Amino acid sequence: MSKTIKNCFYKKLTFENILNAHIRASKGKKNKKELILFEIDLETNLIKILDDIKNNKYKFGDYREFKVYEPKERLIKSLPYRDRIVHQWYIHEFIKPYYYSRFIKDSYACIENKGTHVGVKTLQKYMRIMKHKYKNYYVLKCDIKKFFYNIDKSILINILSKKIKDKKLLSFTKIILNDNEKIGIPIGNYTSQFFANIYLNELDHFIKDKKHIKYYIRYMDDFILLLETKEECNKLLQEIDYFLNSKLNLKLNDKSRYYKSSNGIDFCGYRIYETHILLRKRFKNNVSKNVKLWKKLNIENKFCNKKFILSYNSLTAHASHSNSYNYFKKIDLELKDILNNNI
Repeated sequence: MSKTIKNCFYKKLTFENILNAHIRASKGKKNKKELILFEIDLETNLIKILDDIKNNKYKFGDYREFKVYEPKERLIKSLPYRDRIVHQWYIHEFIKPYYYSRFIKDSYACIENKGTHVGVKTLQKYMRIMKHKYKNYYVLKCDIKKFFYNIDKSILINILSKKIKDKKLLSFTKIILNDNEKIGIPIGNYTSQFFANIYLNELDHFIKDKKHIKYYIRYMDDFILLLETKEECNKLLQEIDYFLNSKLNLKLNDKSRYYKSSNGIDFCGYRIYETHILLRKRFKNNVSKNVKLWKKLNIENKFCNKKFILSYNSLTAHASHSNSYNYFKKIDLELKDILNNNI
């Protein structure tokens, strides 16, 4: 793969590629009104997207905003469906093929065949290696203060322009990023998670290539370093803080700290030890809330079988990657009547 992206924008701008982007964007949304309306005149709508981009007339629509409260309160922004097709096309044709090879092997967010569960297993493997080598070691656990809201777009453009030498592609990238805000990218955009990875890839290479830290792992803005001594931790914490401030205009969250490995590591929804993996208390609290709600709805005859099955399967799938057999056995006993009628 070429080190830079050149002369490819119009080659990738084809009806077939836009159609494939629509197919990807529509997955799991077949009953959505917006998608149904778009597909009534699918070919015309796709050709309109193609022509607007080709003729420099494409304009992104207004965001729909809403808040989510789990695991914490966040403002989510959602673009109209046609814009989500364009984002799919942009990421699939340019970001994935040209940027994935630049990511370190221990970056786990938004990358095929990786994700939270692979990240958790890898971290536990590294913990076992450190335990074998040093017996006692330290964990430097960091995350970034309001990461998505504080990404500096001018810095992001500079990072992207090192690789993107296709002027039209770089110009279109600026259009994607332009939402009248200098700082921050929207949580909810398909492009945002990939831009965020590219942004923190600078930190990854600082830690791996400049500081030569072997056991380092990152999932979005949550990252872990395993080190022999607390002196190393303290020194690296200061160096990482300085790098983020000076190079990326970011700040570490106040919760960033180092501690003895015997305390285990909270990462990607689990509490990880060398010998076992536990569910986090927050997850168990959410399960308890759901159980109470399901039982209440069942008594009131307001129970939705389909929603319950989706939610229950999601919880058990997450739990299956931990040592939690007895815990979920108790939950199943509590839900015995509901489970017998629905699964």
